[in-house]
Amino acid sequence: MVRFKNRYITVEINSPMVPDNRPLQLKSRIFHDTLLGKIQQLHGDFGVAAVVTGFLTKYCNENTRIAIIRARHGPHRFVTSSIPFVTKIGKLDVKLNTLHVGATLKHSFMFIQKHQRAYLDSMWSKLQTTEERQKLEAAVMDFTKTDVAINIENIS
Repeated sequence: MVRFKNRYITVEINSPMVPDNRPLQLKSRIFHDTLLGKIQQLHGDFGVAAVVTGFLTKYCNENTRIAIIRARHGPHRFVTSSIPFVTKIGKLDVKLNTLHVGATLKHSFMFIQKHQRAYLDSMWSKLQTTEERQKLEAAVMDFTKTDVAINIENIS
């Protein structure tokens, strides 16, 4: 049996339309379809045919604005080259930044944890009470609830 190698691409989703303290109204399926459409536009049928097998949005968090995409090794280059050209997801204007490309999902989550810890440290000084800090840490370090929106308006 042949083993297929995958690459996990960690992407940060920035939107000037939505303030940083509000969650994005973003579903992983819409994100997946938009990225596949951009691959079709840039690389044509060959790019889509190469990518579509094994292409999946594994993780999409509306609060932290981070997503993980799985693609097969080799065709993942079509995905990574198309990410910067995505400017609109649904009705939302966005800018996508590739943060990390890893071989395992575990390493991608470890990278996200380090990235989110750095974000948490930068936001830590802006909060006054311990309760606000605990709420922010719970919202930022949540990896299990991918489609559940945690309201963090009261924190900022």
